[in-house]
Amino acid sequence: MSRAKGLLVAVDGVNGVSVKTAARAALAGADRARRGGVSAWDASGIFEELAVADEEEGAGTPSARTLLLLYAADLVFRLRWEIQPALAERRVVVAAPYVDTAVAFGRAAGISGGWLTNLFSFAPAPSVRHYVDAAAAKAKSDRQGYVEFCCERLPGTPQAPTRQELMDRARLQLKAVARRR
Repeated sequence: MSRAKGLLVAVDGVNGVSVKTAARAALAGADRARRGGVSAWDASGIFEELAVADEEEGAGTPSARTLLLLYAADLVFRLRWEIQPALAERRVVVAAPYVDTAVAFGRAAGISGGWLTNLFSFAPAPSVRHYVDAAAAKAKSDRQGYVEFCCERLPGTPQAPTRQELMDRARLQLKAVARRR
């Protein structure tokens, strides 16, 4: 009899706290012996370094494309060191967030779908998808998600949407993705 294969569960959403909660719940639903863990964004520390550089070195304001490229680099790290090893051991691993959250942020920021598809073409399709429909946290101190992080760092201009509008747009984009899947 063959053993079950590994299972990649994607949990996507704008609200970081809600995504973490949903990821833990998804993992808790798996057989205890097969639980491989939760792979959270910024496992590589890229965004932590960016936050420190913002505060200490005046690193400048990254563009939405830069933030997406950094997310892709972080996801490659997560796949290499967290996700693929768990799948190879036939475990359940939860990616929180995964690709759809980044795509939703990119679309909300005006990035073309083709560019985003090409950027994330390396990522394997998840076995299961969960979408968390919760608005971004109102208090800055509660903002722990990728979209929340990015929206706080994008430059504000009179022509650009506010940070809150951008987070709301990303949430709507994610809802649209969820309906299509």
